[in-house]
Amino acid sequence: MDRASLAAFLRRRREALRPEDVGLPPGARRRTQGLRREEVASLAVMSTDYYTRLEQQRAPQPSGQILASLARALRLADDERDYLYRIAGHNAPASLSASAQVAPALLRVLDRLDDTPALVLTDLAETLVQNRMAAALFGDASHHTGLARSAIYRWFTDPGERSVYPEADRERQSRAQVANLRAAYGLRGRQSRAGELVRTLRKANEEFAELWERHEVAKRFEDHKTLVHPELGEIELDCQALFTEDQSQTLLVLTAVPRTEDHEKLRMLASLGPAGFAEASRTPVC
Repeated sequence: MDRASLAAFLRRRREALRPEDVGLPPGARRRTQGLRREEVASLAVMSTDYYTRLEQQRAPQPSGQILASLARALRLADDERDYLYRIAGHNAPASLSASAQVAPALLRVLDRLDDTPALVLTDLAETLVQNRMAAALFGDASHHTGLARSAIYRWFTDPGERSVYPEADRERQSRAQVANLRAAYGLRGRQSRAGELVRTLRKANEEFAELWERHEVAKRFEDHKTLVHPELGEIELDCQALFTEDQSQTLLVLTAVPRTEDHEKLRMLASLGPAGFAEASRTPVC
């Protein structure tokens, strides 16, 4: 790990970005050239203290997940991303599939959504990027690795994942998870990551195996849902989805009816942050 190069690179890339480049208001009195440290930290869903220590050469080696979040927050091109990994002491990531890179059009929309939860998912329900409101509502999804990056996998292997929904809604949600996976399986094929998920879950979970045999296929995005936050309780939200042309990624935006208790709960999320969550984050399939 080259701490000096990493610190300098992060600082230069931060200074090169304008707030409007990442969907932030420019502000009337900005003493800092480019983005502030706390703004980069928020975009990368990490603590300002940790990001500051990276720029001051005092932080421990960042993980691959942290580097991926920083690359997205700083809007790095592929060559810049690879350089970031190398100076941080990691191998540059292998050539990523199209579904693993956030679609630029979705990212530009996400950048402009700072007052309501929004996140970009793959067709396997893997969170690629989430704004600070989504992290406050669902928890930080950046630490998951392997098959656990898929919320479908976690739904059937981690009981804590189901706490985001009221108990009465969980059976319907199980069917929706499997129907979404079958749609991705049909598109990607047996030898894909979707196929690996299916093979693993059929062996690991009886409920999944039974639902898989129903052959239900659908990308289900319901307009209205109830979610459960560990501190705020139940929140009724409307869920809107924006797909890429090839259907491989989805931008989910969750809103509440203005002047309602649910709308007020969303406003409270900004001050809570993801710190109150258990280690497992929860990802919705609307």
